[in-house]
Amino acid sequence: MVSKAKKLYEVDLYKPVQKFFSKHGYEVHGEVHHCDVVALKDNELVIVELKLSLTVDLLMQATKRQKLTDQVYIAIPKPKYKMNSKKWQDLCHLLKRLELGLIVVSFLKSGEKMEVCFSPQPFNKQKNRNYHVRKRKKMIEEMKGRNGSYNVGGSSKTKIMTAYKENCIQIASLLERNGPMSPKALRQQGTGEKTLSILSKNYYQWFEKVARGVYTVNDLGKKELKDYPEVVNHFLVAEDSKINDEYINEKS
Repeated sequence: MVSKAKKLYEVDLYKPVQKFFSKHGYEVHGEVHHCDVVALKDNELVIVELKLSLTVDLLMQATKRQKLTDQVYIAIPKPKYKMNSKKWQDLCHLLKRLELGLIVVSFLKSGEKMEVCFSPQPFNKQKNRNYHVRKRKKMIEEMKGRNGSYNVGGSSKTKIMTAYKENCIQIASLLERNGPMSPKALRQQGTGEKTLSILSKNYYQWFEKVARGVYTVNDLGKKELKDYPEVVNHFLVAEDSKINDEYINEKS
């Protein structure tokens, strides 16, 4: 924990970093050709940029140093927020993506403590994608499950229209128009395999069971459907089109 009484400067990071690399057999110098710290062992060149916080300027500076060596680190004071927080994990992912190493320095009453969080190494994009294959699959399924584009990219603090909610609106709009129906009858109208799950779990509290295997939309559902006129209209028009096609097929 950094003492509140002492203001930190970038130069305060130098000694812990210098001691660490010296201990591991490197010749270490500060401010060499505009690089904060340069360490050399045999023919291995290490560059460390010192900053009080992670900034875009620091990342640009560090990646420029990669023109000279693959062994580029950034060193910052240990952050006040938790090291296992999402923010920290995202920052670490960005640094690994840029193939940079990370050093954090803790300033304790007993003295400075330096820790190498990770060293620079090539970033394996395919391995990273394989690790997130389930998330990728869910994203594609979500895209395919949507029937329209109702969300504005970049918006915040607004209700997001998901494929699941679209499905709920589809079921509710059909029940409002046609009256109580069974999951099987609804599926025949194109509501999909999740129909029974949506009705039984009743996540939005829109549905009521009126008889065995028969459901209706309640007053809350009818009220909240009015907030989605475009989506409701899409599904009702689709139902009308399907009914019309069936009528034409019967006549032909």
